[in-house]
Amino acid sequence: MSITETDAKALGKVGVLFGGRSAEREISLISGNGVLQALKSKGIDAHAFDPAERSLAELAAEDFDRVFIALHGRYGEDGTLQGALELLGIPYTGSGVMASSVGMDKVTTKIVWLAAGVPTPRYVTIAAGANVDTDAIVAELGLPLIVKPPLEGSTIGITKVLDAAGLQAAVDLARQYDKVVLVEQFIQGREFSVPVLGSGPTARALPIVEIVAPEGNYDYQNKYFTDDTKYHCPAPLDAATTAAIQAHVVNAYRALGCDGWSRIDVLLRASDNAPFLLEVNTSPGMTTHSLVPMAARAEGTSYEDLCVDILRSASLKAGQVKKG
Repeated sequence: MSITETDAKALGKVGVLFGGRSAEREISLISGNGVLQALKSKGIDAHAFDPAERSLAELAAEDFDRVFIALHGRYGEDGTLQGALELLGIPYTGSGVMASSVGMDKVTTKIVWLAAGVPTPRYVTIAAGANVDTDAIVAELGLPLIVKPPLEGSTIGITKVLDAAGLQAAVDLARQYDKVVLVEQFIQGREFSVPVLGSGPTARALPIVEIVAPEGNYDYQNKYFTDDTKYHCPAPLDAATTAAIQAHVVNAYRALGCDGWSRIDVLLRASDNAPFLLEVNTSPGMTTHSLVPMAARAEGTSYEDLCVDILRSASLKAGQVKKG
């Protein structure tokens, strides 16, 4: 989709927010630089802004007409920045305060999804400072287990626990990132990710991406920095399974009140082809290895046009624009 000079001017002065203070800063820098160059290539008046290096007062002083959020993790994807932008009256890409904060917390996401009939792996939580009752957890969820910090992304702090003896060390690792620890039932099967664009009734799933990581280990290194992980898009699935997964994903997106764009990760259990939704990313990666651009390309949309489309969706969810 081409963009005219008039269209580019209508989008105004644009801030691309990336970097930030989260554990995912490194990836955000890559995402944000990609978005910035893409928007500039379309003639848009786009400028870099790193909230880790500049204050909210400086953000307000820049007088941006809208911003593209390319931050990942805490202080960018968790509702905190979204709340500040609402107060400043600056339209922004992606979900609002509530959906961002709920989506960032994998435990709260599960609670909402289960209430909406969205299939997700069974789980238990270990409260801050609580002892690990290994026998009770294994009896509830079986083995293997997945242990993760519920407020982190990019597979940071995650452990696959193969036996009961390894549970305590996995919890200790997760507690380096979060006080509460999430322990999930392990789903053996194929791994997928499904981007969603739009809002409410207009929300739609893009083509499904299948992820085939070395030895099934889609960790931080295999996710971003190697070419060993293989991706298939559209995923080689029959039409009925594709439609079922996409329907679950759109339902999950709407249940959380997501807006603009997101990406939802899914496992398809090998034993019966039952889908299980794992988590939502309300500010997905936009690197050369990222899945949203990959799915968009499968529909014939370039990286640059995808960035423009997402930017066009920037809005305020609670307030009114500061201009005037």
